[in-house]
Amino acid sequence: MLFSEKFFIFTLNFPIYKRLKQTNGEMKQFDSSLLHDKLKEYFGFSSFKGNQEAVIRNVLEGKDTFVLMPTGGGKSLCYQLPALLMDGVAIVISPLIALMKNQVDAMRTFSAESGIAHFLNSSLNKTAVAQVRADVLAGKTKLLYFAPESLTKEDNVAFLHKIKVSFYAIDEAHCISEWGHDFRPEYRRIRPIINEIGTAPLIALTATATPKVQMDIQKNLGMSDASVFKSSFNRPNLYYEIRPKRNVDHDIIRFIKQNEGKSGIIYCLSRKKVEELTELLVANGIRALAYHAGMDASTRAANQDDFLMERVEVIVATIAFGMGIDKPDVRYVIHYDIPKSLEGYYQETGRAGRDGGEGYCLTFYSYKDIQKLEKFMQGKPIAEQEIGKLLLLETVSYAESSMCRRRTLLHYFGEEYTEDNCGNCDNCRNPKPKVDARASLRMALEALRDIGDKFKADYLVNVLVGKTTALIKSYGHNKSKWFGAGAEHDARFWGAVLRQALILGLIDKNIENYGLISINKKGEGYITMPFPVTVTLDHNYDEEEKESENVAPMGKGGAADEELFSMLKDLRKKVAKQQGLPPFVIFQDPSLEDMAVQYPITVEEMQNITGVGVGKARRFGEEFIKLIKAYVEEKEIIRPQDMIVKGVASKSGNKIFIIQSIDRKMDFEDIARAKDLDFDELLTEIEGIVNSGTKLDISYYLREFMDEDKIEDIYLYFKEDAESDSLDAAIEELGAEYTEEEIRLVRIKFMCEQGN
Repeated sequence: MLFSEKFFIFTLNFPIYKRLKQTNGEMKQFDSSLLHDKLKEYFGFSSFKGNQEAVIRNVLEGKDTFVLMPTGGGKSLCYQLPALLMDGVAIVISPLIALMKNQVDAMRTFSAESGIAHFLNSSLNKTAVAQVRADVLAGKTKLLYFAPESLTKEDNVAFLHKIKVSFYAIDEAHCISEWGHDFRPEYRRIRPIINEIGTAPLIALTATATPKVQMDIQKNLGMSDASVFKSSFNRPNLYYEIRPKRNVDHDIIRFIKQNEGKSGIIYCLSRKKVEELTELLVANGIRALAYHAGMDASTRAANQDDFLMERVEVIVATIAFGMGIDKPDVRYVIHYDIPKSLEGYYQETGRAGRDGGEGYCLTFYSYKDIQKLEKFMQGKPIAEQEIGKLLLLETVSYAESSMCRRRTLLHYFGEEYTEDNCGNCDNCRNPKPKVDARASLRMALEALRDIGDKFKADYLVNVLVGKTTALIKSYGHNKSKWFGAGAEHDARFWGAVLRQALILGLIDKNIENYGLISINKKGEGYITMPFPVTVTLDHNYDEEEKESENVAPMGKGGAADEELFSMLKDLRKKVAKQQGLPPFVIFQDPSLEDMAVQYPITVEEMQNITGVGVGKARRFGEEFIKLIKAYVEEKEIIRPQDMIVKGVASKSGNKIFIIQSIDRKMDFEDIARAKDLDFDELLTEIEGIVNSGTKLDISYYLREFMDEDKIEDIYLYFKEDAESDSLDAAIEELGAEYTEEEIRLVRIKFMCEQGN
């Protein structure tokens, strides 16, 4: 029997079904039985997951419905099954063409009628649009997908007037909220358009929404009285880990090779980084493809299909890939850059382990990335900047916290996680010592009560540690008894205390007012009757990075060969003395660390070492190669050739252009603009070129940019006083009158003249 015939028989009985629903007792059992039969018939499932059945009943009863369900929880079924059972056509509003196509293809596999589901968007030609409309008018179509932009077109609105709409489904509903991670202004127009087409019940669905976003969605869709169905956001099969961002490329390559044969997604914030990293992975024998909005639609679709069909292991993508993927066996999600919000983080990590199997969520964090994101917000409206900064602060708080990742994440989404140790995140597997914080928490609450509810958490922290700011002075809190009252602890400690207070429900955070905090009744009760509370001190990834500077990068097999590393340092000191140069000019520490892992024994292999190019390898490499070769033979070492991270010419276009431009004495600002780089990125590229052994003459630019005296002072520092090429050490030694850019520029000149 064809689907259309089955559907016709069912719809004939639908009035009876509706009448029977109005009775109690037996009908509930029949009702459930009917839904289970249809679930099995259309989708092949024997039972519903979580809240699915309750949601579907609500939709069938013609009520507005709001669904919060994590990725992999089966949101799509909540509107697909009712659409098949109800009279008319369900209008599904979805943000991505790729997602629509996937869902339409999936629906067609459930039915003998190919017109059961369609989409109308900009990817269709006139002939295809005409076919879709014909199927809809003929009653073949039960689900019609639109992007919000397409829904608002006059000809589509006119067409929809001709059909009966069973209900509207707004997928990825968080896009409607400026507090959400993927705000789409077009989503704000959905309610007025629905009113124009003709009202019908609404179902709004999202995999990620804080209480604030939920309120925003319901308000903008005019469904404040909707029945709300919220599933737990806990994904117990996902392992969450944050690592400091150092030698990240090597770390990622090692991770992928350790998980060979498994599917994974790597998220980067910029298109440029997506392409560079993809090229690096391919050069190292990893089957990877890129995906970002700057690629043409056919390439994106082809790359996505290759990933879904497992012709490649890894997709490197911007967040444009996020909502368009439906692959249940993604085993890891790596964030090359920290996401802009915890909602984005949750959504993207949620792509792992959708089948309930293992899911490894690895994120690389550096506060410098946060600072870059803050810079990107400059120039935007103040309100937008404030929202963006608050979301970033929540992300920083999550990354740096030593509390259970799962507990912190679920609290953000308004869900309480009562376990002290989830056993499946880096903080729980490697817990930091806990500190008694009863007295400190009481002090923080008393201070908050006294200073009032007009301030954010960082303001209170600054008061407690005694840090004078313009804002604190303007309110006179530098004269308060609480100013400096907690100076025996640092800001990181007080941040951890306040985070614990939030988790315990002792203070409230007013999201409407950009994160202002206030004490509540429970907090007042704690002041009167404090109970034992312990906190774990936050991670200080900057310090962790400094501590690890003399340790081999994680991505290269753990600790370096310490014996060889020591011998290489001694040789470097000897060569430096012979050349009359500081040791770091010969080879920097990361280069020696890499040698102590990879054991290069030819000039070609030496060129693959971090920070070593053709020039350096030929000028200084011979003695080091000789030493390493002898060491390898003596110790009978099997070299880890399969773990050699090969460099790629991903920046070769930039490299050649930069070298030629400097030879032509172009302004650095013009060079940066030509390659769509900011000044910091340009300097990083030039440093990479110079550190690899290429000699550049930047004196022409320095003479324009800096005073001669400054150039001389910085140059002499690196030649005579510097123990390393550390920028932080140089800034500390030279003082505030020298900018970071000035020091970097002169360091480049010094390395060119003395080391290349």
